[in-house]
Amino acid sequence: MRKEQTRIARLESRVTALEAALERARGVGDALRRVSMAVGTSVELDELLRLIVDAATEVLCADRATLYLREDELLISRVKKGDELSTIEVQLGQGIAGHVAKMGRPLRVADAYADARFDRSWDQKSGYTTRSILAAPMKSHAGDVIGVLQLLNKKGPGGEPQPFTPYDTELLLALATQAAVSIDKANLFRRLMRNMGQLEQTKERLERSLRDLELLYELETAMARSSTLEELAKSAIGLTARACGAAAGALLHASGGTLTMYLVNLERPDDTREVIVQPDEGFAARAMREGRLLRADNTRKLRDPPRVVELLGLRARSIMAAPLADGPHATGAICLYSADSDFDDGDAALLKLVSANVSTELRLFESRVQRERAERLGSIGHLLSGVMHDLRTPLSIISGYVQHMAKTDDATERAQQAREIAEQFEVINAMQRDLLAYARGETNLLVRKIFLGKFCEDLAQHFRRELQEKRIQLVVDVASTGVAYFDERRMARAIQNLMRNAIEAMDGRGGTLTLSCNDDGEDLVLSVADTGPGIPKAIRHKLFEPFVTSGKKTGTGLGLANVKKIAEEHGGHVEVESSRRGTTFTLRVPSAMRPHSLRPHVLAARAAQLAVKS
Repeated sequence: MRKEQTRIARLESRVTALEAALERARGVGDALRRVSMAVGTSVELDELLRLIVDAATEVLCADRATLYLREDELLISRVKKGDELSTIEVQLGQGIAGHVAKMGRPLRVADAYADARFDRSWDQKSGYTTRSILAAPMKSHAGDVIGVLQLLNKKGPGGEPQPFTPYDTELLLALATQAAVSIDKANLFRRLMRNMGQLEQTKERLERSLRDLELLYELETAMARSSTLEELAKSAIGLTARACGAAAGALLHASGGTLTMYLVNLERPDDTREVIVQPDEGFAARAMREGRLLRADNTRKLRDPPRVVELLGLRARSIMAAPLADGPHATGAICLYSADSDFDDGDAALLKLVSANVSTELRLFESRVQRERAERLGSIGHLLSGVMHDLRTPLSIISGYVQHMAKTDDATERAQQAREIAEQFEVINAMQRDLLAYARGETNLLVRKIFLGKFCEDLAQHFRRELQEKRIQLVVDVASTGVAYFDERRMARAIQNLMRNAIEAMDGRGGTLTLSCNDDGEDLVLSVADTGPGIPKAIRHKLFEPFVTSGKKTGTGLGLANVKKIAEEHGGHVEVESSRRGTTFTLRVPSAMRPHSLRPHVLAARAAQLAVKS
């Protein structure tokens, strides 16, 4: 009977122990489940680590729990005191936690004060008494120790001190693994967010750089098309002001000691105002004088001249100006005005970039203007040389008629010679008009209907007496007696140049000069042939270049260049064949040339010239 009671008591005790173990297992499972769920969600790291510390304290019946995170050679601890977490620092290798972090293995200590690795200083500072310790390392997925989870003073069911068991070590390792996963996840998330932030910043910088490049391209294109400083200023100010959110802008340009300011209000983008300012007047002038970018949000301190404000038509809240630097000295400034906001650093950087481009474009613009002026002056000089060359023909004709007038008493013949002289003076006047028109940039052809027979006969008539005196036979071969369309005066100058060259080539030798005219259906073909010694081979390849001559005493080398120019103005060309038996120049121009194919201002010029003649 007693044995039976003893056996029953043992069974009841065992059942009680099993129930306690089951309850404890349920607690452990519940704690691990809560930690696992928290790890899988987006819970903040501090909150998650606090949950792990609470779970470890609860499951392993510890009095206190400490979680250390490794930062280089330090362990930064999170110590649970009731409902609060305090922070302390421990050197790697110092104390139990430092030893576990250094060795990477869990450690159980039944009597802390009996273990030489235990550091009593923290107990002495806090007044706490540490008896038993259980510490486990937290390792990353790469196997590196990233922290330590440490428990202090395990308590029994009645609150009595107990040592930690191997089973406790396994549980703590499981919780430490969960903590390590959470820390890895949080670090990865932080790196991901940091990288995303950097990518976003990089994206914004790239987008801004792309916008800046697009602006500079538009700016270069617009300024390159500008034919005046006003157009260049309007393009530069308009594009830059829109890119920086400005309401208006100004371009200050120094030239010849004068400061000219071009003003553009974006409400009136096509209305560019212009004003002269002094070197010390206004914000743009100051930026130019100091040679640096200036920004001001209080425009009362840096006022522009009243006339500038009036022309600008804007009450500015913020102003920004950058100098236009050409070497060490500024040659102007570009200024932006904002009506409702302040400019930022990005706007300032863009304005500095734009100012460099505008400065370069202004320098190129001025160089282009100077080059075009020099080219025009050179062209006028070239044209003058050509006119002087072509003047020889009408002057020679006038001289011949004057000599004949002095020898004859026939009134009818003298009247005819006077008319011929008057026509040659009209040729000279026409040359003068051509020169003035070219100086004004007008180079229009006066294309009209020409009777070819009369045209060739008039040309021949001017040279007959001279040719007779020089024993040169003149042959006029007009295969086409119809009409053609060209500028009679210029074409006559071209043929007269060719005939004059032929006469000079046969001077003192005699020979035959042939003037031919033909229409092959596509081109009007005019040719001048001589029986002279031919053109030297050394200059044949560059015959139509200016100032090329074969040693004629009165030659300028401009006659054939002018012939080529006249032919090209008519859409045609000139050809040459030469040998020891003579030279033939052939001038071809399109037969289809008509006055209606010319531009309206050409027809207007023709009408004006006809009115003058009538």
